[in-house]
Amino acid sequence: MTIAENTSKVWFITGASSGIGRELVRQALDAGESVAAVARDSVTLRDLGSHDRLLTISADVADEGAVRAAVDRAVAAFGRVDVVANNAGYGVFGAVEEVDDAQARAIFDTNVFGVLNVLRAVLPVLRRQGSGHILQGSSIFGQTAVPGLGLLAATKYAVEGLSDALAAEVAPLGVKVTLVQPGPTDTAFGGNLDQAATTHADYDRTVRAPLPDGPAASAAGRVAAGIRIAVADIDPPRRLALGVVSGSAMRAALDARLADLDTWSSVTEGVDARQ
Repeated sequence: MTIAENTSKVWFITGASSGIGRELVRQALDAGESVAAVARDSVTLRDLGSHDRLLTISADVADEGAVRAAVDRAVAAFGRVDVVANNAGYGVFGAVEEVDDAQARAIFDTNVFGVLNVLRAVLPVLRRQGSGHILQGSSIFGQTAVPGLGLLAATKYAVEGLSDALAAEVAPLGVKVTLVQPGPTDTAFGGNLDQAATTHADYDRTVRAPLPDGPAASAAGRVAAGIRIAVADIDPPRRLALGVVSGSAMRAALDARLADLDTWSSVTEGVDARQ
């Protein structure tokens, strides 16, 4: 890792009312940086105080017009945007079959189309600048999935796919992209999961089976500090796993994919064999 020259950055942070987003706001302000903090209701940000380096904005990321207005306000206030933390999102708990159509569409509206709304609003600014760093809010579930969180994983897999393409598209323009992949974090995220509309007893043994005790959740402040280390590096990673659970689970998922490729290589290669 090579730390870039220390310059005061301007952050645009969605999902700023709690959790990792809130910690990113706090740490940026503590470092003397400027922040446009976006939440569905900016009242939740009042306790951050009022000063010249903080702009609080009410906007739902699922509302494209509201997001564009938020970016315009940030640029008007600070003149530029250096780091975009595309952090807003939530989860739904339930088997894939148990989540109804309205719930599935709603989580995609926020977690995927909300991400796209932010990108469409902020990329013209970053392209004009010829610089910027986009932090895409993924998670451990951007690389692996568990029973009960299939819809959350589906949105994060989608974000990972579009971010890989995005990174290649904007690299020649001076814009960097990092997928942020925290594991279990000490936030209200788990307690705020939307619940599936219906339940079926057939899924009780998988979706609702008691989970074994695992490592303690990572502190949101330490996760935010890890993100800031990546932002400060002149060559930030495409993917940043945060927490032992995240790193271990994603390594296991990648190893399983490689094992399938090796085990089934004869079939993989056989479809191209000339008869």
